[in-house]
Amino acid sequence: MKDLLRTEHLSRGDVDTILTTAREFASNPLKAIQTLAGKSVAIYMTKPSTRTRLASETAVAHLGGHPIFLRSDDLQLGRGETIADTARIISGFADAMIIRTFKQSDVDELGRFATIPVINGLTDEDHPTQLLADWTTIFEHFGASVAGRKFAYFGDGNNMANSWLIMGAIMGAHVVVATPEGRFAPDLSAIERAEAIAKTTGAKVEVVHDAKEAARGASVLYTDVWMSMGDPESERSEKIKALSRFKVDDSLMQLGTADAVFMHCLPAHREEEVSTSVIDGARSLIWRQAFHRRTTIQSILFHLLRGELSGRQ
Repeated sequence: MKDLLRTEHLSRGDVDTILTTAREFASNPLKAIQTLAGKSVAIYMTKPSTRTRLASETAVAHLGGHPIFLRSDDLQLGRGETIADTARIISGFADAMIIRTFKQSDVDELGRFATIPVINGLTDEDHPTQLLADWTTIFEHFGASVAGRKFAYFGDGNNMANSWLIMGAIMGAHVVVATPEGRFAPDLSAIERAEAIAKTTGAKVEVVHDAKEAARGASVLYTDVWMSMGDPESERSEKIKALSRFKVDDSLMQLGTADAVFMHCLPAHREEEVSTSVIDGARSLIWRQAFHRRTTIQSILFHLLRGELSGRQ
């Protein structure tokens, strides 16, 4: 496995390997400082970022490498150079590449033409590095067994909803995504891919349209912002109205298990998708999630560069 382009490309063994090393990096971030000694990693972002940029640059530095941050207007892509040519050029200067952009097809093409590892730091369809940070946090908090636990996502059927379904299927977990019907539901192809993986892992993946049904008996209640980058502002009032019944508040949290926790990939809009009392309360794991963005990206780089991830066969 040369690249991490999509969540579905990971095997359960890959996930376990990444999560184990991520937890080691959490306690000893410099344990593999020679991995990127004398090497560089290109970090290309066409979308603004707080956690992904900081996590990526810190992860590279903790592996002993030099991060090179690039915006879209720093490259000739903005003047018509092809993605294939850009991939070949960057491969001649850097030892790996992390990209955060809009179109999944751009990331797929970079991976196809680059001779170095390419890591998807977020697209409109998928967010594998976030899901690895989420599951590192879950394993750290609950332990590695998912038996008898239910994991619920609420709100917009966006890239996070897609990724949660697919990663839940890989992990053999019971994952429920609660969204409105219609245009704000998860991508149908993501649901089908998750269901196909679930048949091989024993997972149970569901899409429902009732927030209370999803929350009942859940160990994790998870949400994301309702207006993502690139969403047209003209849709704001319609979207917020449609999603309002999926807000994670204290009454929804009470439907979960006695040890239920709240998670959010951030940034958050308090009193929109989540109440202030929940996100800033004792059962919120959001800061640990954010911390593990660095440990998991560091772990991904470490194992990809060593050729230690097999990919889904």
